[in-house]
Amino acid sequence: MNQSEPIIQVGILSSEKIEFILNGTFVDKNGNSFTGRQIAQIQGNSILLNSNLYDEIIFESVSENASFDLIDVVIGINFHWERKENQRFKGALKLIVENGQLTAINRIGVEDYLTSVISSEMSATASDELLKAHAVISRSWLLYPLQEQRTKSKEQRHEIVNSQLSTVNYIKWYERDAHTHFDVCADDHCQRYQGITRASTQTVETAIEATRGEVLMYDGSICDARFSKCCGGASETFENCWAPVHHPYLVKVFDSAKMPEGFETNLTNEQNAQKWIRLAPDAFCNTSDKKVLAQVLNNYDQETIDFYRWKVEYSQTEIAELLHRRSGIDFGQIIDLIPLKRGESGRIIELKIVGTLQTVVVGKELEIRKWLSNSHLYSSAFVVDKHEIADGIPQKFVLSGAGWGHGVGLCQIGAAMMGEKGYKYEEILKHYFKGAKLEKMYP
Repeated sequence: MNQSEPIIQVGILSSEKIEFILNGTFVDKNGNSFTGRQIAQIQGNSILLNSNLYDEIIFESVSENASFDLIDVVIGINFHWERKENQRFKGALKLIVENGQLTAINRIGVEDYLTSVISSEMSATASDELLKAHAVISRSWLLYPLQEQRTKSKEQRHEIVNSQLSTVNYIKWYERDAHTHFDVCADDHCQRYQGITRASTQTVETAIEATRGEVLMYDGSICDARFSKCCGGASETFENCWAPVHHPYLVKVFDSAKMPEGFETNLTNEQNAQKWIRLAPDAFCNTSDKKVLAQVLNNYDQETIDFYRWKVEYSQTEIAELLHRRSGIDFGQIIDLIPLKRGESGRIIELKIVGTLQTVVVGKELEIRKWLSNSHLYSSAFVVDKHEIADGIPQKFVLSGAGWGHGVGLCQIGAAMMGEKGYKYEEILKHYFKGAKLEKMYP
């Protein structure tokens, strides 16, 4: 490949009013100069700024060292640590009208974007090999949909009502390219991107430069490289989390040098999955090593410490109210939670929720996690225990689970441990992405 470095558009913030600070001189397409604190507001289908109306506006920096601040950016949307912070960015700032609000978009080169992503997704003090591996997969993930031959699909949802069985099948997944006015968003739905707010280090910049332009390739195409915090000991296949498309490089991988003894490999089997999840087999990501965890988890992520094996308890009142509020469906009292289909990692792909008023089959893994938590359940790899059953109604449900996230592709904590054990980034990538090869896309 012999291409130039692409410029991408990152959606940062949507609001009726956006406050920002231009640190240096910026100009619009008409050559007008702007600097300092600005406030843009929605007015009809236009942008109101300094008493002028715009359909859209792009602020280009005059100096290479210029930056801009966005005020009150929401991070961790719908997660337990959701909060607002002021963020600083390099590149250009674009404001558009979208869905009755203003949207702030950062236009920036791929390599500068990646420097931020690596520092935002994990600690900038992570090991060299982990940083290099993450740079490659983040770059691959970003550039995958920009390939000319890629046919974009939008968010897909399937709802099927079978009145004879009085059961609703609610199977939903979210496609990565649901954004129409920019390439990626800045939150965990895509890749966590916080500009130059997170202090980068020379180590991060060196890792980006050392892998500049490198992507994972399979059969002549850039890989849709995915990653999550912790696979829980086994990674999941792509099609069990998203669209029914098989990627040969995104298949089950046991996160260890060899298969843990005493376990069956077929985790789609309920009995095997139960044993796997209830116990804690050896795995690269089965660690409490604070040095390793600090490489992956920023301060707010370290508020969660029970990621490899975890437990959540709900009373009957709590789970009935939670499911009603999160799904919009009144189940009545909850009688049972039954895994109907598990993926290759043991994650539940279809869950049957049996209530006194309604029975629903919900999937895929993210929708299950949304329904069963005020934010997101750590993962859908869990087993269910019912307690204090009275007149057929359990008074308490205990969910015992494994892993953090969808589990597809690279396991960040597992990769951090591999780097600590002396594995090179090429070996880490080979472990998690079977059959994929490294190639340089641009110089």
